[in-house]
Amino acid sequence: MSLAESAWIAAAALAAGFVNALAGGGSLLSFPALTAIGLPPLVANVTNTVALTPGYLGAALGQRRDLAGQGGRLRQLLPAAALGGLAGAVLLLHTSAALFRQLVPWLILLGTALLALQDPLKRRLERHAGAGAAPLRPRWLVAPVAAAALYGGYFGAGLSVILLAVLALGLSDSLTRLNGLKQPLALATNLAAALLFSLTGPVHWPAALLMAVAAWLGGLLGGRCASRVDPLLLRRVVVAAGLVIGLAYLRR
Repeated sequence: MSLAESAWIAAAALAAGFVNALAGGGSLLSFPALTAIGLPPLVANVTNTVALTPGYLGAALGQRRDLAGQGGRLRQLLPAAALGGLAGAVLLLHTSAALFRQLVPWLILLGTALLALQDPLKRRLERHAGAGAAPLRPRWLVAPVAAAALYGGYFGAGLSVILLAVLALGLSDSLTRLNGLKQPLALATNLAAALLFSLTGPVHWPAALLMAVAAWLGGLLGGRCASRVDPLLLRRVVVAAGLVIGLAYLRR
């Protein structure tokens, strides 16, 4: 990589970490940055997953207090998230580069749509919880969580939105506590995929290591700016960028 390319992907990872800390959807920024420097889409996706893992760890640590009393849920759902993420990673590694290149625009547009629906979905879920909907036992959520994690291991944009929707529709609890439960599930999904990619995937390690540091710093900065930045406005900017990027890939 040239110095300019290194600066470009570091800036994208910094922005992705910042956006993930506040609004989600950081992969919609960091993945296209990797393809812009010439990495094939499949290599870029694998590298992006490895690079953004520290951000998921930071998010999980940041909400660890909301996990109080949720140990039973974690014990039942964490293995499903890890196995789903691993299955998604295996599926990706068995997808031909040509097929994945064709899927990229649709995956980006799907992630963008999920991000755009996050706020309406959140309001609907809050009304659902307020209506006193009958909760399910955590074991009934094992399959839905594993399915969401499979998508996350394959292509991570929008994973947090899907996981939160599954948890909120199946468990009776505050959205804050369910978001806290979502964080280690998203971490387990991404970590399982990242570990497999690290061992057998075509990771571009110079880019992954540089971006991991930048994403971690972006997450720290985002956490400190949480009270000063409007996450809704930031999410709209990312959705607009994702739409433009997805359509550009589709046209190309």
